[in-house]
Amino acid sequence: CQLFGYVGIEAVLDQMKIKTMKTGFEFNIMVVGQSGLGKSTMVNTLFKSKVSRKASQPGQEERIPKTVQLQSVTHVIEEKGVKMKLTVTDTPGFGDQINNENCWDPIIKYINEQYERYLREEILITRKRKIPDTRVHGCVYFIPPTGHWLRPLDLEFMRRLSKIVNVVPVIAKADTLTLEERAEFKQRIQEDLKTHAISVYPQEDFDQDPDDRALNDRIREKIPFAVVGADQEHQVNGKQVLGRKTKWGIIEVENPAHCEFPLLRDLLIR
Repeated sequence: CQLFGYVGIEAVLDQMKIKTMKTGFEFNIMVVGQSGLGKSTMVNTLFKSKVSRKASQPGQEERIPKTVQLQSVTHVIEEKGVKMKLTVTDTPGFGDQINNENCWDPIIKYINEQYERYLREEILITRKRKIPDTRVHGCVYFIPPTGHWLRPLDLEFMRRLSKIVNVVPVIAKADTLTLEERAEFKQRIQEDLKTHAISVYPQEDFDQDPDDRALNDRIREKIPFAVVGADQEHQVNGKQVLGRKTKWGIIEVENPAHCEFPLLRDLLIR
C-alpha cells in the first residue's frame, strides 16, 4: 500500500527502544554439569564480571566454593546505558554420587516451579504491571572432556531437560583435548544427539524463514561448543586478554582459533 504523505509509524520503533531501555532486560541462565568442570568460571567469563558465587574467604586467593545446593545469584549489569537483570542458577555437582538415580529431579522441579510461579502471576485479575520473570531462559550443559561418547547419564538428562528448557551443550575444559580429539568428540556427540532425538537450542521447529534456517544451521553444525573459561587477564602482544597460562603459552579465551567461547557468547547474548 502506497502512503500519500508522512504518517509517522516509523517513530514506533524509537518509542519501543526508549521504553525497553527504561525497563531493561531480564536474562536467567542455568549451568549444569559435574563438579570441577568450570561452570562458575564460565559464567564469570561470559559476562566479564564476578556474577557467579563469591569466594569463600575474601581477601585470600579467590577460590570459588563448591556448590552444594541449587542457588540463584541475581545482578544488574549495565553496558552503554543498557541494563540487564541477570540471574545465574548454579546447580550442585550433577552426577557426582555413586547412585545417580533420579539426580535430575531437583533441577527439573526448580525449572517447572518457575513456570508455575509466572503463570500464577499472569492469571491474576489485578496483575502487576511488570511480572518478575524467574523462568530459566537457557541451560548450558557441561560435558566432561573425555574424548569418548556421551555417558548414558548425560543423554538421559539432556533428553528430559530439552523438553522444558533451551539446552546448549558445551565441551568443558576443551584445552585438555588435542584438535583431532576435539573434532572426533564433537562428531560423536552430534551423532548421539541425533540418534536419541535430543533437540538442543536453536530447535529446528522455530526456523521461521530461510534466513533464520541458514543462520541456525550454521550454529547447529558447531554444537557442542568446545569452550575454555578463564577470569584472569594476561598480557599478549601488548594487550590484556582473558586466558589460561600454561608452560607452552597462553590459551586466549576470546580467540576463535583457540576455543569456541566467542560462538557461545554470541548465541546466548548477542
